[in-house]
Amino acid sequence: GQAGHDIGKVALLYLDLDRFKHINDTLGHPAGDELVRQTAARLQHTIREVDTVARLGGDEFALILIDIRDIRAAEDIAERLLQKLQEPFKLIDDQVFVSASIGIALSAEAETDADDLLRKADIALYEAKKNGRGRHQVFAGDMDDLLLRKRKVETELRKALDGGTGIGLAYQPVFAANGKTILGAEALIRWGHEVHGALPAAQFIAIAEERGMIGQLGAWVLQEACRFAVRTELPWLAVNVSPLQLRDAGFAEQVASILADTGLAPQRLQLEITESVLLENSDASRAALAALRQSGIGIVLDDFGTGYSSLSYLRRHAIDKLK
Repeated sequence: GQAGHDIGKVALLYLDLDRFKHINDTLGHPAGDELVRQTAARLQHTIREVDTVARLGGDEFALILIDIRDIRAAEDIAERLLQKLQEPFKLIDDQVFVSASIGIALSAEAETDADDLLRKADIALYEAKKNGRGRHQVFAGDMDDLLLRKRKVETELRKALDGGTGIGLAYQPVFAANGKTILGAEALIRWGHEVHGALPAAQFIAIAEERGMIGQLGAWVLQEACRFAVRTELPWLAVNVSPLQLRDAGFAEQVASILADTGLAPQRLQLEITESVLLENSDASRAALAALRQSGIGIVLDDFGTGYSSLSYLRRHAIDKLK
């Protein structure tokens, strides 16, 4: 640089279109490709000559901004980009509104480790999406700890699933109104973890979903629960099922083969699903639910009333019981 010119920092903005898959699925790939092209053009027009836009794949872009004074300057640019993307896109015959999420990482000094910046911006992007889309998030040091903790949990969970150690099920009885008669029980997953203490189920289930391990975890839970139920007099046993399991084309068959293996009558198994499953209205989930009900398994809607339950959903999916 010239004498007397302070070299600014480098900011990396990791940008991802929200619900891009939805546009691809509903309007088709040509529309999706066109959206990506138009997005790239808008980004290019919004940033300065000296900055760079690179497409990372799918609907993800990295923007490399040089000579950035401070994090505020990077956030201003991010805000401008988000606003620019809120204007409607004209795709073939449709006008489409899109939002995007951005993760921001700023280099410590003029020299930068590109991989490290990208990793940090990626973590910040994940946080931005988690906090509700259409916003930006700056990388903060504690996010790193969070990511490391998640990675650690993921590794431990894989080990536990392979050896079946550490994970266990607890069974909570469901009583009739008189408080004496046991109607059935619910299987709850527990992971007594030597490093992290007992982890709340919601936490490691979220990690399992995020890292593509929910199918394996879910199958293990079903197998264990059915094995337990067969040895008891319980009229029924309820097991929670993740929306991701239901979307898996082979799920209904998997349940059938576990019932056959363990010898549990389908009528004694209840699967608890959350309302979000009904709202996303996917064909795979609907087919799975129909097949499961046909085999005699009860489908229970858990957390009923937390979402937008409308009776039309219940009718369309034929739910047996609300909790």
